[in-house]
Amino acid sequence: MRLEAITWERLADALAERIVAMPAHDGSPWLRVAVDGAPAASPDALAARLTEALRVRGRAVHQVGASGFLRPASLRLEYGRQDPDAYHDAWFDRQALWREVFRPLDPGGTGRVLPDLWDPVADRATRSAYVELPPGGVLLLHGPLLLGHWFPFDLSVHLKLTPAALARRTPEGERWTLPAFARYEAETRPEEAADVVVRADDPRRPAWSGPG
Repeated sequence: MRLEAITWERLADALAERIVAMPAHDGSPWLRVAVDGAPAASPDALAARLTEALRVRGRAVHQVGASGFLRPASLRLEYGRQDPDAYHDAWFDRQALWREVFRPLDPGGTGRVLPDLWDPVADRATRSAYVELPPGGVLLLHGPLLLGHWFPFDLSVHLKLTPAALARRTPEGERWTLPAFARYEAETRPEEAADVVVRADDPRRPAWSGPG
C-alpha cells in the first residue's frame, strides 16, 4: 500500500471533507465513522481532531469511546487480568454497542445514543443519559479492535503501527495485550478492511493511504 506524508491537521480536514460529502450506505440520516487503533496509536486524539473539523463544517458530532463499553470485571477477567485472548474476544461489550449505539442510528431509528455503559474502575454501570444526535449528525466510535464485527460503518480509519512501534509505545504494564493485536492483524487484517489507513509509527510524521 502506497502511503503519503500528511500532518494530523490536514488529515482531519481531509477526512472531514470526505464525510460531509458522503451519504450513509444504508440511507440512514446519520453517518457512522470508526477511528480504529491500539491505545498506543491514540485513536481518541484523531477522533478529537476530526470532531472539531466536522463541527467547523456545521455537522453535529457525537464521540463514543469503546473503553466506555467494557464488560463487567467478572466476565472480562474470567481468565485472569492479563489474558490476551480474553482482551481480544471478551473485554468489549459489542452487543451493547449494537444495541445502544448502532441500532438507534439505523434508518428509522431514534437517534438516541448511549455515550457509555460501564465504568471499569468502579465496575458498575455509568448510568449516563442518552444523547440525541440530530439527522445529518456523525457518530465517531474510537478505540481498539473495532473492525471485523459487521458494525455498519460508513467510513473506517485504521491507525497502523508496526509491531516494533506498537511494542515501543505500549506502556510496560499493558504489553500483555500485544499478542491480542498480533492476532487482530492476522485474523481481521484491519489494513485491508479499513477505508483509510494511517501509519502512525512516528506520531510527529503520520502518512496515509489517501481519501479513497
